[in-house]
Amino acid sequence: MVNKIWSKVQPTLSQPVLNCVKKQGFDTMTPVQAAVIPLLITCKDVVAEAVTGSGKTLAFVVPLLEMLLKKEKDVPLRKDFVYAVIISPTRELATQIYKVVELFLEEPQLTHITISLLVGGQPIDKNVESLRKGSHIAVCTPGRLMDLLSERKQLNLAGRLKELEFLVLDEADRILDLGFSTTLTTILQYIPRQRRTGLFSATQTKELQDLVRAGLRNPVVVSVKEKSTISTPILLKNYYVIVEPQDKLLFLLNFIRNRQMVRGLFFLPTCACVDYWADILPFFLPDKKIFAIHGKMKQKRSKIIEKFRETDNTILLCTDLMARGLDIPSVEWVVQWEPPSSPAALVHRAGRAARAGAAGSSLLPLLPAEDAYVPFVRANQRVHLRDWRASADRIQVTPKLQQKVLSIIHEQQLKDRAVFDKAQRAFVSHIRAYTKHECNLLLQIKELPLGHIATSYGLLKLPLMPEIKQEHKDQFVGPSKDIDFNSIPYKDKQKEASRLQKLQEYNKTGVWPSKKKKKMTQTQPWEHAKQNKEERKQRKKKRKELKQGSGVGKKGKRRRAVTEAELAELAADVALLKKLKKRKISQQQFDEQFDGDK
Repeated sequence: MVNKIWSKVQPTLSQPVLNCVKKQGFDTMTPVQAAVIPLLITCKDVVAEAVTGSGKTLAFVVPLLEMLLKKEKDVPLRKDFVYAVIISPTRELATQIYKVVELFLEEPQLTHITISLLVGGQPIDKNVESLRKGSHIAVCTPGRLMDLLSERKQLNLAGRLKELEFLVLDEADRILDLGFSTTLTTILQYIPRQRRTGLFSATQTKELQDLVRAGLRNPVVVSVKEKSTISTPILLKNYYVIVEPQDKLLFLLNFIRNRQMVRGLFFLPTCACVDYWADILPFFLPDKKIFAIHGKMKQKRSKIIEKFRETDNTILLCTDLMARGLDIPSVEWVVQWEPPSSPAALVHRAGRAARAGAAGSSLLPLLPAEDAYVPFVRANQRVHLRDWRASADRIQVTPKLQQKVLSIIHEQQLKDRAVFDKAQRAFVSHIRAYTKHECNLLLQIKELPLGHIATSYGLLKLPLMPEIKQEHKDQFVGPSKDIDFNSIPYKDKQKEASRLQKLQEYNKTGVWPSKKKKKMTQTQPWEHAKQNKEERKQRKKKRKELKQGSGVGKKGKRRRAVTEAELAELAADVALLKKLKKRKISQQQFDEQFDGDK
């Protein structure tokens, strides 16, 4: 069926686009491309739901370029107009889309079409300059696009968008998850209503349906599934394994060692977990190259992804930053430390493997208390998890082997206090993240053996946390000898010198010197943070107006009203001073009368 549709669509494609499609090796269409491309070419609004890795990017890039070529036949493309906007949730995904479009624009007949990448992590002036030089296609993130629309001094982007004909919202459900609902609504107000819109996502949510009603005109809904009973690609095999918490690390190390994989992704709960295990795992996996990436790495992320793409026999430690849309070739295995906070994220994580028709696998370790997660995910996300215990890949966990692994981790912490600090932060952040699970009826913090989990992290001691009870302290297996924690040094000489100075002051005063505690604020979506900032400005302006209206001075003190008696006394003193100056009275008379009045 796909080939038949391809043969129907092929004659409608211009030769430059068709040449580039063939050069990229896309001989046949995927189901989502076969369904969506004809609709977008005929100027329909489309809402497309398809499993991850199904080729959604090409489904909107081909019609977009066809639109530009067709428009150019009627009217030459103007340098100062943006004709197509592609909005993506993250800068990594936006960069990936940008590079795909760039490959098409290398075709000689398409080189005159210009494109800009508008994302965070780079100066906004650079984006402004790029748009001024000319950009027919803009690939952007919602926050940066909103910033540029607000920039009126150097750039009138709203004016450049008045001829826009093609809007794409890629991974739209993720855009809404990140809190950009109001931002998208505002952006849509700047864009002409007479346009064609493609909205692409791997899952459908209520918020997404609300956006469809608000921003699209009678859209055609396309839901492409490779198999009705599952929501992941057919060639993706999803496994789970029940493992004791204190044995989880040993099992995963053995599992990774036994896999001859070109590339693998290892999803961890938090940024702190990624930082910690990036220091520890190289000691146990010396034959594999270990990379690490998370959302707090602002400038390094693109370089890390490129290195990971180019390296073989490698593992990338990551957070859910890497769960959506990114297309990395030859990812054979996706391994997860624990269930993701959102059940839908399981689909996206696993979908980093088995992309574009390739085979792949994923593994989810579960604790005995988490076994109900398997039927839940099957019912909620239509993901069938196979039991890995049916395979022959097992590990004989012995106290001796466990102690050997723990002693190596303990040794690294004792050598460098920075690793010790990372271990404590990783464990605390992991437990905090677990309490925020969407399916917390199944995954309950009170069911977790926190002492055993702390053991699997190789902690030297349990952190002070309200969640840790006496039973958890009894479960914990720490170092075999007593440790003076104040004696653990930093490898960084400057940090160690600072620590020793503070320790000396602590020994004298009994109080650890530290900077003023910063007020902890919860991370907010971009649009909420900007809205709160505007509200603070308005409140400050109102307070200022109230002060001016009530006679409050600059220092905030209310001016006291002057009485008539005080004014009369002041007038008498001035008259007396004038008599003295005119020598009508002597200095002695002036002093007597002035003091007498007081």
